[in-house]
Amino acid sequence: MTTRILVPGALVATVLLAIPAVTSTRAAVAAYRSPAELTVPAGWLARHLHDHDLVLLHVGDSAEYAREHIPGARFASLRAVSVSSHDHENGLMLEMPSADSLRAQLEALGISNDSKVVVYYGNDWVSPATRIVFTLDYAGLGARTVLLDGGMSAWKATGHAVTREVPDPRRGRLAALRTQPLVVDAAWVRAHLDAPGVRVVDGRSAVYYDGVEAGSGARKGHIAGARSIPFTEIADDSLRLRPLAELRALFDRAGVGPRDTVVAYCHIGQQATAVLFAARALGHPVRLYDGSFQDWSRRADFPVETTPVKAP
Repeated sequence: MTTRILVPGALVATVLLAIPAVTSTRAAVAAYRSPAELTVPAGWLARHLHDHDLVLLHVGDSAEYAREHIPGARFASLRAVSVSSHDHENGLMLEMPSADSLRAQLEALGISNDSKVVVYYGNDWVSPATRIVFTLDYAGLGARTVLLDGGMSAWKATGHAVTREVPDPRRGRLAALRTQPLVVDAAWVRAHLDAPGVRVVDGRSAVYYDGVEAGSGARKGHIAGARSIPFTEIADDSLRLRPLAELRALFDRAGVGPRDTVVAYCHIGQQATAVLFAARALGHPVRLYDGSFQDWSRRADFPVETTPVKAP
């Protein structure tokens, strides 16, 4: 199951304009990186497209990739960096692989210890792209990973070339992953529902949060006490991430404090990563409940409610 999510990734600091030219992609990113700088613009990518340490990942429909993509981009599917129901003992979709398996999967995408990874989405496949960005962050590679501002459409709109040519396979080499404590399970979420400084956030559309529709869950509604920040609300009409002030207001309205750890879930752990991307932009520590409502709702003794939780 692949859900296409219309969530943008445009968040570029003006300090980019003051950065001198450098030969290393990693050095260029390190020169300006901060919690709010999780994207790069098309112009930046064009200048660094041929850097030796760049790994460019196209996230989207495979037919779309075959038709056109940014030169040098490799196709990256969620299946390539996840474990799903057909081979997962719990029958859950889109679960994080073991560290050893994930290391091999990332190497197959051409990622090495010295790589700078730029992820971009074709058309509106932004939430799958943020899932891959999150996966790289979990793998300990977050400081060397960014999202292309505006994705494929921004690249084309600024007049840059596309191609059908598929780059030659190139396997990367990674040391043992230093995975980050970013993924939590149902027991952890239940234990922290009322914990100070922790806010559980439902990233699904309101019709699922309110229990109007069941979605992928065995029950209707949301995790008891969870606040609602639908993934659709972090975008403006042009599918770009809202300015930080607007995002802060959105999180404030949901009752998320500026220092809270944001624990997000959705149907299967994809839409939530777009909300977590926005939370990271605001400087929040983040966690993903990977099993999400598919997992929680089938646990009969885990609380579910349909009444919206109002922020104080």
